[in-house]
Amino acid sequence: MAISGAKYLAEIFKAYGVTNIFLVPTMLTQTLADLEGSGIARIMTHGEKSAAYMADGYSRISRRPGICLAQAIGATNLAAGLKDAWMAATPLIAITGGPVHARSQRHVYQEIDDFAMFGPLTKANLRVDTLDQLPEAMRHAFRVATTGRPGPVHVELAGHFGQDIEAAQADLDLSAEPAYASVPPHRPEPSGAAVEQLARLLEQSERPVIVAGGGVSTSGAEPEVVALARKLSMPVATSLTAKGCMPEDDPLSVGVVGLYSRSCANKVVSEADLVFFVGTGAGGQVTNHWTLVHPSARVIQMDIDPQQLGRHQAVAAGVECDAKVGLERLLAAVTSRELPAWNARVRALVHDWRRETESNIGSDASPMRPERICSEIARSLSPGGTLVCDTGHSAMWAGQIIEMARPRQRLIRCEGSLGWGLPAAIGAKAAAPDDFVIGFTGDGGSYYHLAELETAARYGINVTIVINDNESMTQELPLFNAAYGGEEHGDGRKLWTFKKLDLSRVAESLGCLGIRVETPAELRDALDLARSGTDRPVVIDAHADAGALAPTAWSPSISG
Repeated sequence: MAISGAKYLAEIFKAYGVTNIFLVPTMLTQTLADLEGSGIARIMTHGEKSAAYMADGYSRISRRPGICLAQAIGATNLAAGLKDAWMAATPLIAITGGPVHARSQRHVYQEIDDFAMFGPLTKANLRVDTLDQLPEAMRHAFRVATTGRPGPVHVELAGHFGQDIEAAQADLDLSAEPAYASVPPHRPEPSGAAVEQLARLLEQSERPVIVAGGGVSTSGAEPEVVALARKLSMPVATSLTAKGCMPEDDPLSVGVVGLYSRSCANKVVSEADLVFFVGTGAGGQVTNHWTLVHPSARVIQMDIDPQQLGRHQAVAAGVECDAKVGLERLLAAVTSRELPAWNARVRALVHDWRRETESNIGSDASPMRPERICSEIARSLSPGGTLVCDTGHSAMWAGQIIEMARPRQRLIRCEGSLGWGLPAAIGAKAAAPDDFVIGFTGDGGSYYHLAELETAARYGINVTIVINDNESMTQELPLFNAAYGGEEHGDGRKLWTFKKLDLSRVAESLGCLGIRVETPAELRDALDLARSGTDRPVVIDAHADAGALAPTAWSPSISG
């Protein structure tokens, strides 16, 4: 029996367990109408980038491919929103309208062929010109998005709104592949010989360290990381994406390593004689621009993507496999041991870092220190709670200060596009409506997509947003001072500061509960109120110290 393209898409979304679709009108209007009453939330945003960012946050928490839509003229904006998902290995399916080639070269209204723009930002870039191509394209999209190193996929449908595909009718195969409805769909196993090689190298080391990355979170391998660390007395450093995979109050936890890091984590990695990278490409951020691993140290690596093994420096052993399965096999192959001297050194470095930061973490100053804001966020974040942080200072402070030590806590972070945090937090809350979800951003980051607070209010997505409001882009100050030859002057201040506003009142006008806080005590009360549950999103405008700059990441070239 022939069905329309719109009916096919509605049924295939249901078959893959899609629960949320993020979009800017008008795209797939008939499909969205056919989904009425299906239980799939159709969330209209105020911009295509926001739709992509919400789908990104949703996917990282739900572990399902996020779905975002844009008509042809908005496709370029949607593509820009895929940069973070691409860098973070988030499975997304971005569906856009596109040209009808029978009408090309005729100055069709709003027609720009931007298909190629999606190429560098996706694992697959698919074009559907006729309805009979649609089933294969959609199955392929879900399969590619979720397998191996996950990532975004783009599907372009003929017609500015996809209407040429929606309206056509044909006998279509409605079969889906449920295995590809979440990550990871497959768990590739390592060879026995590869596991034995890793085990012997670990047992031969005297100062080993695990560096856990986002692949650990994707695989759900946090328990195996903890078990291996304890069995071999190995400290654990994490990328920001894997923060909390080992409770950060554990004696073997040294915190986030790299650029947005605790100095103790960087020092531990630099002193190690063996560095075990698990689920991370060991790129510039997690290695502080490749400065942390000592030249004499051995490197071993475990990753589901073979292209990451030894990509940035030679490895003594590299194993292609799923992190959870690989670590399970490794746990069975190693013998328990103690490393008292190394563990004592690790504890001393962590103790020194805590001593250096404790005064600012406990500061009662007003305007508030960011460290104190972060400590209050950490205190309020319940077991199973999620923290979503923007890039720049938000991520730097969160990575260093916010302690994730309670069960099932999760941090997801922006990979580089300031402004991602607010809409991504909305997407994360949409994925976990019963969990306490905090979005942490600055006023600079919140201004990008402030209108999406109205989206959250309209759909009853009761996320909590904490704004580190210092009326500026403080992170940029050293750059402008350098550009001005010492200290910015003249109109230089206008390049990094904002007009003083009460963002809580702005939030109120957009349908949220807005709370302006000036002191740590007020912040604590506001977070307690948000955690207790409200009937609308909560925006906490926290008056912060504009002079507080996040510390520069420690590297071996820095004495001490």
